[in-house]
Amino acid sequence: MNTEQILNEVLFKAVRSSGAGGQHVNKVSTKVILIYDVLASRAISEEEKERLIQRLGSRLTKDKTLIVQAADTRSQTKNREIAQNRLLELLQRKLEIPLVRKKSRPPKKSKENRLKWKHRQAEKKIRRKKPGLD
Repeated sequence: MNTEQILNEVLFKAVRSSGAGGQHVNKVSTKVILIYDVLASRAISEEEKERLIQRLGSRLTKDKTLIVQAADTRSQTKNREIAQNRLLELLQRKLEIPLVRKKSRPPKKSKENRLKWKHRQAEKKIRRKKPGLD
């Protein structure tokens, strides 16, 4: 994954932020929408594209583009940086190959300890019973 090339392939749109904010919100476009086309990207390999498409599933549009939004601050440049960081973080997380868990058996000593504990518990409960009349 080439982060520099990914950032060059990204498209930015600046739109007005939603919600309360007074006069400033009504005239300034501070919200940033970042659009990244996964299929057209040259920064990632075909194998990585397949992994991204599979793991990002619901976050991708029908034409396999990823949309990241940022409206955290009142500054368009800061929102742009935030959106870029979110994109790179998301791609990095989704491209990680999870480690395969190796099956292991419990040690012999732990099995013995468990059985000893069960035996002690059983004896304790047997001693609580009322004595028989035999």
